Amino acid sequence: MRQLFYLLLLFSIPTFSQEIALVKYSGGGDWYANPTSLPNLIKYCNANINTRIKTKPSTVEPSSPDLFSYPYVHMTGHGNVVFNDADSNNLKNYLLAGGFLHIDDNYGMDQYIRKEIEKIFPNNNLIEIPANHAIFQKPYSFPNGLPKIHEHDGKRPQAFGIFIENKLVLLYTYECDLGDGWEDPEVNNDPIDVREKALKMGANILNYIFNN
Repeated sequence: MRQLFYLLLLFSIPTFSQEIALVKYSGGGDWYANPTSLPNLIKYCNANINTRIKTKPSTVEPSSPDLFSYPYVHMTGHGNVVFNDADSNNLKNYLLAGGFLHIDDNYGMDQYIRKEIEKIFPNNNLIEIPANHAIFQKPYSFPNGLPKIHEHDGKRPQAFGIFIENKLVLLYTYECDLGDGWEDPEVNNDPIDVREKALKMGANILNYIFNN
């Protein structure tokens, strides 16, 4: 109950400077990939959608009680992910209490992360999120759903989610690589319009969290 209280308090004070975090997971995958992505997303959102997020994201382990301090936590990487029982239980409690986990496959994570998501919610299947969902509608319109940022295998980008009582609590973005689009321009040399699409989609995600 105390954890739920703090989350409710976090969401209820509009002048509070929110803080978001990167998840430091086990298994050997590069959880630290895309170091400039979250700072750039924060800067974009604070400038364009009136968020008040601290400019430097934190780092949090999935089993830590500090997880409950963040309305949004982000995971990325190219390789293996392993959640132990403490990780899975804490993540589940965090999401049930109102938290939000965004997993962005940075190319190579898919074969590992799906079974780890099942550990968190063994009775909830990942559902592909339709293009008419609110997360694609505002403040920026994405009528075709998740944008394609990097080609990788050339497959269509897909957004999957876990819903609890019709609310999206876990977002898994696949064959898209939003985080690469959030990085500094010189990192991936993406065109301006591609980076803009990625940042706008990221803004939609944070807007959904703070308004639902």
